[in-house]
Amino acid sequence: MSINYKYALVFYLTLLFSFNAVAQSYSTERVAWVNYLTRMYKSAPFEGVRVIDDYDTQYLISVIAIDPARYSDEAIMNRVASVKAMSQASRFFNGARITSDLIIRTNEKSDGSYDTVIIETINEKSNGFIKALEHMTSFSLDDTKKKIFIFGTIVKI
Repeated sequence: MSINYKYALVFYLTLLFSFNAVAQSYSTERVAWVNYLTRMYKSAPFEGVRVIDDYDTQYLISVIAIDPARYSDEAIMNRVASVKAMSQASRFFNGARITSDLIIRTNEKSDGSYDTVIIETINEKSNGFIKALEHMTSFSLDDTKKKIFIFGTIVKI
């Protein structure tokens, strides 16, 4: 009877250590990837969408810069960043039609001077939906007081 307990104990310990080894491998690769993205952004800051090749895999990243002073809650700021990142990715994959109108009005005042009012209207129309972008990392930039969000996904061609 005691032999069965020894086999069960060895089985459970083997199972426990095998799960731990897989988790460390994934975490190490993810940390290296996030560190690479952070270094890439800090060396040459940009906003928008980029496709990055990594051997046999392509990744789409969407970078958003947000002013934290405009948002009262961290959760709202994170949600706005997520929606903006998905919007950028959707435009990248599906395209967009952008139109703009510029109206310039000049009014003469009673004293002979002129007031100029410029109204610019920009409309953007796009179709499509991006399922999900994974939040890779976010960090603050001290010199600009902005918070940078990087979202990403694997591109399947």
